Amino acid sequence: MDYQCFEVSVDAGVAHLRLNQPQRFNSMVREFWAEVPRALRELDASGGVRAAVISSTGKHFSAGMDLSVFASPDALGTADVMARERFRRQLMHLQESFSAIADARFPVIAAIQGGCIGGAVDLATACCLRYCAADAYFVIQEINLGMMADVGTMNRMPKQLPEAIMRELAYTGDRLTAERAERLGFVNAVLPTHEAAVAAALEVARRIATKAPLAVAASKEMIGYSRDHSVAESFAYLNALQPGIFSLDDIARAAAAQKAKTVPQFDNLAPLRPSLG
Repeated sequence: MDYQCFEVSVDAGVAHLRLNQPQRFNSMVREFWAEVPRALRELDASGGVRAAVISSTGKHFSAGMDLSVFASPDALGTADVMARERFRRQLMHLQESFSAIADARFPVIAAIQGGCIGGAVDLATACCLRYCAADAYFVIQEINLGMMADVGTMNRMPKQLPEAIMRELAYTGDRLTAERAERLGFVNAVLPTHEAAVAAALEVARRIATKAPLAVAASKEMIGYSRDHSVAESFAYLNALQPGIFSLDDIARAAAAQKAKTVPQFDNLAPLRPSLG
């Protein structure tokens, strides 16, 4: 896989995507928005990835959306119905880039240092887990630019933070520090350094990779469904999902490994074939 904005590696079922443009604070250029979903979908399609970490290089995780994305003079036009439809389609394309993170069958973990700003908050909210360096902070930068955040922050973050805190951040554009984010449950852990945050994220990813991939994928799907539906609806969904993924073979492997005090060996997820037509 060849990418301009990332370095991608896979080791023992754990994928590591590293933003590699520190000279421009890993801002999200036009190529970035195409590469994120392509990378996640290719990794998912392989069936061999069981967890992934998204980390970064340099002082900041990401400065967010690069203005070059809107270089076209009519990119944000709203003067007539055709312009508004183009705007809507472009917005949906950007949103789908991060939905690929949320929709991947495997858990995705963010390791964040320095500034996580604007579009980078959208990315972080699409991840399952977040580990931070002590210097990390989050900013809903869009409000400071006279606009509303629109690529996922307003849709996912209200379910990850208390409402009053979410409103404060969305209205003021103030920084949410790593320490406060951990206290509020948005961040899983705060580590002393960037390197320690990446190491912690990779260590959790490796632990996840030892579990039954079908059960992990179903757990990710079930948690997302339960977040967005009532308890009764989530039970109905679970009762349809569980029989489809329940594996006596995986349970036997897990039990045998526990008894032998070894790491269980599970089959990978099935590779995803291209859709028909």
